[in-house]
Formats: sequence, structure tokens, C-alpha cells
Amino acid sequence: MSYLWIAIGVGVVLLIWMIAIFNSLIEKRNRVRNAWSDIDVQLKRRYDLIPNLVETVKGYKGYEASVLENVTKARVSAMNQGNNIANRAQAENMLSDALKSLFAVAENYPQLRASENFQKLQDELSSLENDIQSARRYYNAAVRELNNAVQIFPDSIVAKIFGFKQSEFFDTDKSEKDVVKVSF
Repeated sequence: MSYLWIAIGVGVVLLIWMIAIFNSLIEKRNRVRNAWSDIDVQLKRRYDLIPNLVETVKGYKGYEASVLENVTKARVSAMNQGNNIANRAQAENMLSDALKSLFAVAENYPQLRASENFQKLQDELSSLENDIQSARRYYNAAVRELNNAVQIFPDSIVAKIFGFKQSEFFDTDKSEKDVVKVSF
């Protein structure tokens, strides 16, 4: 009879342990979803800012239309990627590159650079890029935490039983990872 009580006790402890791990996994998964939502909000703010920037630049004659076209195409592509993390990251990196080209070409137009409206939009976009990077770092940290829990024993057992999966990191473009070479 005492073995029965021991078996019941062990069963109760295992059940409590599984519930604790399950709740921890739910919390981690929700943190990843919340962090993705934060990235999404920042990216939408950028999407909303870009048409104003394009319209401001269009007001200056002689500006390279192909640069504006590339920015617009990259914006539309990024907006249409949905929640596929890898595709979205690639599209966002293309948009960032297009915006870098826009600002690089703007250096050739002193009147444009001197424009208060252009300067304000450029500053706002720069600030927004910092917010996006911050949201991306938080998201990747939340993903790392969830992925560790899903892979590490004994949590991995509960994760497998209840169908928890690893999440994808929101990776930067390889060119952003490259070390900048400076030569004198």
C-alpha cells in the first residue's frame, strides 16, 4: 500500500513539474509573439514615413527617378511579406539598402539636404532605424530564450509533447554583419 502512495506522490510531482514547464514555455512563446509585434509596429511606422520622404524628394528637379522607384518597390515588397520571418528580414534589408542609396544620392543635391522638411524626415527615419534595431535585438533575445527551452532537457520533453517549436531569428543582412574596412 505504501508503494501506491509513493507512486501517487511521484505522479503528482511529475504533473506539477510538467505544468510549470508548460507555463514557462507559454510565457516564452508569448514573449516572442509580443516582441514580433513590437518589430511590426516599428516597421509600419517606417512604411508610413517613406511616402512623405519620397514626395519631398520628388519636389527637386533632376533627382534620379530610379532611386525613388527602388525605394517604393522595396517598401511595397517589405509590406507584402506577411509573417514569414526569413522573407520579411530579406525584404527589410532590401528596403534599408534602398533608403541608404536614397540618402547617398541626396548628398549630390545641396538644396535637398538643406530642406527643413527633408532633414526632419531623415532625422525621424534615423531615429526609427534605431528603434527597429532595438526591437530586433529584443525579439532575437526572446527567440533565443524560447529556442533554448525547446531544445534543453528536460524542458524539451514537455515542448515535444505539447508541440512547441523553435522560432526563427530576425537576422540582419550579411552586409550589415561585415566588418567595415578603413584604409588610410
